[in-house]
Amino acid sequence: MTCAACGHANRDTAKFCEECGRPLGDPSGRAPSGAAGDPRRQTPRHLAERILTARAALEGERKQVTVLFADIKNSMELAERVGAEAWHQVLDGFFHVLNEGVHRFEGTVNQYTGDGIMALFGAPIAHEDHAERACHAALHLRERLRAFGAQLERSRGLGFAVRMGLNSGEVVVGRIGDDLRMDYTAQGHTVGLAQRVEQLAAPNTACVAQATAALVADYFDLRELGDFALKGVSEPVRVYELAGLRRERSRIDVVLARSGARFVGRRTELGQLEQMLDEALAGHGQVVGVVGEPGVGKTRLCIELVRQCAARGAVLAQAHCPAYAASVALLPIRELLRSLFGVHEAEPSEASRKKVRRALLQLHRGFVDALPLVFDLLEIGDGTQTPPADEQRRGELAAFLRRLVQAQSAAAPLVLFVDDLHCINPAGDALLGELVEALGWTRTLLLVNFRPEHRSEWMRASYYRELSLSGLPDDAVDELLRRLIGDEDATAALRQLIRERAGGNPFFAEEVVQSLIDHGVLAPEPGGHDSGAAAPLRLTGAISDLTIPATIQALLAARLDRLPDQDKQVLQAAAVIGRRFAPAVLRHVLTQSPAAAEPDAGSDAAIDLALARLERADFIRRDGDETAGDYAFRHPLTQAVAYASQLAETRARLHVAVARALQVSHPEQLGQFAELLAHHFTAANWKFEATRWRRRAALRVTNIELPRSRK
Repeated sequence: MTCAACGHANRDTAKFCEECGRPLGDPSGRAPSGAAGDPRRQTPRHLAERILTARAALEGERKQVTVLFADIKNSMELAERVGAEAWHQVLDGFFHVLNEGVHRFEGTVNQYTGDGIMALFGAPIAHEDHAERACHAALHLRERLRAFGAQLERSRGLGFAVRMGLNSGEVVVGRIGDDLRMDYTAQGHTVGLAQRVEQLAAPNTACVAQATAALVADYFDLRELGDFALKGVSEPVRVYELAGLRRERSRIDVVLARSGARFVGRRTELGQLEQMLDEALAGHGQVVGVVGEPGVGKTRLCIELVRQCAARGAVLAQAHCPAYAASVALLPIRELLRSLFGVHEAEPSEASRKKVRRALLQLHRGFVDALPLVFDLLEIGDGTQTPPADEQRRGELAAFLRRLVQAQSAAAPLVLFVDDLHCINPAGDALLGELVEALGWTRTLLLVNFRPEHRSEWMRASYYRELSLSGLPDDAVDELLRRLIGDEDATAALRQLIRERAGGNPFFAEEVVQSLIDHGVLAPEPGGHDSGAAAPLRLTGAISDLTIPATIQALLAARLDRLPDQDKQVLQAAAVIGRRFAPAVLRHVLTQSPAAAEPDAGSDAAIDLALARLERADFIRRDGDETAGDYAFRHPLTQAVAYASQLAETRARLHVAVARALQVSHPEQLGQFAELLAHHFTAANWKFEATRWRRRAALRVTNIELPRSRK
C-alpha cells in the first residue's frame, strides 16, 4: 500500500507507513465515520480545557510519554462476516469503550487506526507517572473489552478479541488546533516499537516493552515473554505480558523496599513529628501536614513515624493518593477504610463483608445501620442494596466517618496517614475535612503529605500543624550515597558528581544511582559483603556526565508543565544560558524570541515578575550576593530537563541569542567570554563563529604572561 503522505510503497499488511509512520489508508488519521468524527465529542470537557489552556507551551516540545496501541484481532474477517452496517455499529461501541478507558487515566487518543487507536499518556498533559497510567488504562480496557466481546459473542456470534502494546520513550509534540487535532511527530523508535509490541500480544492481552517495564515493575505483575528481534530495532527487545496489579505492594511498600534502612538527615524533623504524635495520643487530636517538593523525602519521613504506631499501642490506617485519584471519586477514603478493616481487593467480597461487620460492631452496635453504606463504598456489596443518591450518600458518609473516628479513638489511639494528598479528588478532600472536624478532642493523629501548590479548606483548623521540608544538606546526601554505593575511594568522584546534580534531593540521588546500576555502569564488587551492609559498588567504565533517569525526567517535566506559559518560557530560556544566569542576558534573549502569548510578556517588568514567581516556587535562587542580581537553578537536573524539553531548532535559536546578548552586555570583556561564546555558537551549529571564538580563546590562553622564575 502506498502512503498518501510520503509516497513510500509499503507491505499490504502494514497499518503504518514504514517510512514516515503515518496511518495507512487514511492520511488524516481520523476515525471511521461516526466513530469519533469530532474529537471534542470524545474528549471529556475537563481534559479538553487543560489541553487547550496549555497549548501555547506545546508548540514544539519533547515529551516523555507512554504510547498505547490497541486493535481488533482479525478485524477484516469479522467485518466481512457481519457486513458494513453491523460492523459500523460494532466499531462505535468499541471506540466508546477505548475512549472511556484512555480518558479515565487522563490519556489522549492521538490517532484512530481504522480498527484501533493510538493513545498517549504524558502528552499533551505531562504526567510524572505516564507509564503507570497507561498500564492502569490497559488493565481497565482489558476487562471492559472482554465484557464487550462476550456481549458480541452472545448477540452476533462474533469471536471478538483485542490486543494491546505499550512502550515508553520520547516524542515531539507539535501544534494543537482548536479542534483538538494534535499533530504528533514521534521519534520513530518510540511509536514504532509500541506498534510492533502490540503485534506480539495474544488476543485479549497487553504486552509492554522493556522501557515501560522498567518504570512500572514495582506496581504491576509482569510475565516475561523473552527477547524478540523486531524490524527496525538493532538489538533484541525484551517483552512482557501485563498480567495485573501487584496488589500486595502499595506505593508506601515500594518506598520502604527502595530506601530500606537508609533514613538520613531528618532527625530534627522526625523529633517534631514524634512530639505531635505524643500530643495526639494524650487526647489532643492533631492534623499534621508535611510539605515539600517532589522527591525531597516526605513519604520516607512519614513512614518513619508511622512505624512507631504499634509500639505505642495505636491503630494505623493508611492510604496513598495515586496521580489518577483526581478522576476517581473517594479513592483515598476507600483505601483508608480498607486499611483500617484489613480488607484486601484480592479476597472474596463475602470474606471482606465479614471482616467489616465484625470490626464495626465490636466498636459499637449502632454501626449496623451503616453497613450497607460502607459495603457500597468499599465495593464489596452483594447487590441487594440500592445505593443512595450522591448528595444523600455524601451526607451519610460524612456522619459515618465522624462517628467512626470517635469510636475508634475511644477504643485505642488512631493514626491516619494519607500519602500524596495533592492528588486527592475534591469530593474525597471534602470528606476528609468532615473527619478533621471530628478529631480535635480525640486520640487521633491525621498525618498527610503534599506538594506546596496544594491547599485544603480544612487546613484552617486550630489543631492543624505544618512541617516544611527543604533539600538535604550535602553531608546527609553524602551519607546516603555512601550507603548506596559504598565508601570506596574509587567512587569518591562519582559520589561528588551525583551530589552536585541531585541538589539535595534524595530521590534524585537514589534514581541516578539505580540508573547507573541498571545500565551496568555500576556493579557489585566481587566477593560479597557483610550481611546487612550495602554492597560496595565499582565503576565499570569512565563517566563524563550523568544521563537523567526517565523517572526524574518525567517528574520534573510534569512540574514544568504546571507553570504558567510565561514562567515556563523564561525558565527554558534561562536553561539555555546555563546553570547560572544574569537577568540582563535573559531579557535580551527573550526579546529575540518569538512573540509570547501576552502582548507585554517580553517586557522587563513581566520577566522580573516571572523570575520572582519562579524563585518563590523554588525553581531558581539568588546566586551569591543579592545586590549582584544573578540567579541560579536550584537543582541542576531541573535546568537539564528544561533544556532537553525544547526542540533542537528552538535551542539553536536561543543559543545564538545568548551569544549575541553576551556580546552586547560585555563589549569590553569579549576576550574573557571567548570560550563561552564558542560554546553557544557550537551548540547552535554556527561553525564559522564557533571556530572564530575558539581561536580567540586559544590566543588569549597562549598570550598569558607567565611569572618569571627567580634565580
